[in-house]
Amino acid sequence: MKILVCISKTPDTTAKIAFTDNNTKFDAAGVQWIINPNDEYYGLVRAIELKEANPAAVIHLINVGGADADAIIRKALALGGDEAIRVNAENLDSFGIASQIAQVAKENNYDLILLGKETIDYNGSAVGGMVAELLDLPFISLATKLELNGTTATVTREIEGGEEVCEVALPVVISCNKGMAEQRIPNMRGIMAARTKPLKVVEPVAADALTQVSTFSLPPAKAGVKLVDADNVQELVRLLHEEAKVI
Repeated sequence: MKILVCISKTPDTTAKIAFTDNNTKFDAAGVQWIINPNDEYYGLVRAIELKEANPAAVIHLINVGGADADAIIRKALALGGDEAIRVNAENLDSFGIASQIAQVAKENNYDLILLGKETIDYNGSAVGGMVAELLDLPFISLATKLELNGTTATVTREIEGGEEVCEVALPVVISCNKGMAEQRIPNMRGIMAARTKPLKVVEPVAADALTQVSTFSLPPAKAGVKLVDADNVQELVRLLHEEAKVI
């Protein structure tokens, strides 16, 4: 079995967010970069678990980005990836990224393509479905559980108000959600082995961007807290009705 895990480089969740060029570009100065947690904790770790159950399985990692992504790719290799591919392209929209992933997937005939439900910076949740469409493969989103039986995958996914269990024949593209697996920390053996694991850099295929960023904006600053005396119920009701507008 060949598994492809898509990993993105995202700012650490504690990073201070700012923008440049009239709020059209993210300011990367001083930002600590990490593997997108949804890709790492759920997609990659579940792939590693599947490989542990079937040692003949092979895990390839793919990232679309510049050389500054190599550090997070090496961390993913330390966790348990066998080899990695970096498509040397930056500043692509979701369709551009999906196009690069799909091209690599076409050339390597993967049985299973996993990625996180979304990145924590853009929260677009678009790449997985686009990859599946470009490859003409079934796509299951928001998966919380994945089991394999031969060439059939049984997938539990979140839906409005509950869960849905799907069965699908491989190959398939799956976006992974919380519950799929648990975070792991690379051990020293994995870190040392990652230094010599293959990291292949390939040039991108032509793919036109379908979207562009007009502007970024930060959420409004939080307003101060108003304290209401416990005995003053009328004032509390007034504030909820007139200011908070929740009743």
